[in-house]
Amino acid sequence: MSRIGRMPIDLPAGVQVRREGNKVTVKGPRGELSREFASQIDVAVEENQVHVKRPDDTRQSKALHGLSRALLANMVTGVSAGFTKRLVIEGVGFRADVQDSGLVLQVGYSHTVTMPAPEGIRYEVDRTGRFISVEGNDKELVGETAARIRRVRKPEPYKGKGIAYEGEVVRRKAGKAGRAGGK
Repeated sequence: MSRIGRMPIDLPAGVQVRREGNKVTVKGPRGELSREFASQIDVAVEENQVHVKRPDDTRQSKALHGLSRALLANMVTGVSAGFTKRLVIEGVGFRADVQDSGLVLQVGYSHTVTMPAPEGIRYEVDRTGRFISVEGNDKELVGETAARIRRVRKPEPYKGKGIAYEGEVVRRKAGKAGRAGGK
């Protein structure tokens, strides 16, 4: 049996899980998330725990078992604590700002780049304009939004300028070897 799939999901105080057919809705202090799961996966709520079960040991059932449990655990974490991805901007004159239209990036182009926040996502920028926080309840949406911001100006390997995830290691390349001595 799947090691991930058979682990029960503990429900924090104030979080409720409701199942209607294949659709599972998780409601908590930070909001509500819902998702449709595969029909062969069974989600059972027992006291303060949620158990995900599979009907048989076919290859697809095994794959869906662990996936469904992980998605459900992310939903529970999202409505209770939320998710955050942090990005770092490197480069002279590169900075970000939050305005009513969304996130405004100045990253070396002739124009500013505006990224409106999707529903359920909040941007925060520190006062230096170098650190961006993407916050929300849906882990998938937070990660996708952070990836879209990073795609505006990926970190380049020669000087390291661009937008990177916090803690991301940017592999650096040596520049030109140059001429030694002479004309």
